[in-house]
Amino acid sequence: MMFGIKQSGILDRIELTEDYPARIAASLKNDQIDIGLIPVAMIPSIPNAQIISDYCISAEENVASVAIFSEVPLQEVTTILLDYQSRTSVNLARILIKDYWQLNIKLEAADDQFLSQIKGNTAAVVIGDRALEQRLISPYIYDLATAWNNHTHLPFVFAAWVANKPIHPDFIDGFNRALGYGLTHLDEVLAESSCAFYDLRTYYTENIQYLLTDEKRQSINLFLQQLSNLSQADLS
Repeated sequence: MMFGIKQSGILDRIELTEDYPARIAASLKNDQIDIGLIPVAMIPSIPNAQIISDYCISAEENVASVAIFSEVPLQEVTTILLDYQSRTSVNLARILIKDYWQLNIKLEAADDQFLSQIKGNTAAVVIGDRALEQRLISPYIYDLATAWNNHTHLPFVFAAWVANKPIHPDFIDGFNRALGYGLTHLDEVLAESSCAFYDLRTYYTENIQYLLTDEKRQSINLFLQQLSNLSQADLS
């Protein structure tokens, strides 16, 4: 999607900011940006939030890049460290631990050195490129999109394009076309990308799905409903 934005005329109409998801959501919440690809868990906190694109970041089963990693089976884990880069992923883990796995595990906010702390009975939620690399290290991997699918029989939406104000329909149309351009030029995207620890063609074509279908909107609503049901203790 970023390839499509950068290769299209839409780039002349916007100021583009790139950052990790939680920071993008904070900028949208503080009205420092108008549109952001943000973790869906942040949607309720955005004033006047509205999903404005036909595209998203979702997974119907194994997403590969969002998982709990551990040296021991999950039933033996006593502490899970929570990656600070995405609210959606850590809140998804909270819901699944409570309602799907039904385990009583201590949850702690992670620092920037938390990968080295995945040992013994301490596991961690890891997202993104670091998660793809961690797959080569940790013997136990619990993919959160797979678990959500098993729990609800729905795909999971990790991020959506959200605006904090009304956006002109002409811009939305052009924005959707720009995003779609990137998705139909995968070979060019792969030519500009490299990953030593995971096959990116597999990731872009099998792990991630991009169209925001009615079923995925249903999944977003269910996730936000379950998130609202978590107690403050669960969220702290």
